[in-house]
Amino acid sequence: MLVTFTSPTYANITMFDDVALTMLKLMGHSATVPGALLAEDIPAALQKLEAAVEADRQLQLPEQTAEDEDGEAPVSLSHRAFPLIELLKAAARANSNVMWDSNS
Repeated sequence: MLVTFTSPTYANITMFDDVALTMLKLMGHSATVPGALLAEDIPAALQKLEAAVEADRQLQLPEQTAEDEDGEAPVSLSHRAFPLIELLKAAARANSNVMWDSNS
């Protein structure tokens, strides 16, 4: 299943459901799909998500090169969260709501 985040102020962001639900939980949301954040709730959600990304960065050691079963390094939380953070920043600047729904 895919989850798409939308806001009138930014391009749609689509993520796999497990990643999207993790992002929602990190933002302090109940991780229900479909759902929405009102414009006045976006700055707090953005702050929580950015704090989680920063905490994850602190846990990652530069010399760590963990690999998955395919021999590739896993995608970091900061890379996965970046598009959603940009969407939230744009929505906060425009005082706009953010919505998400599944594309199953």
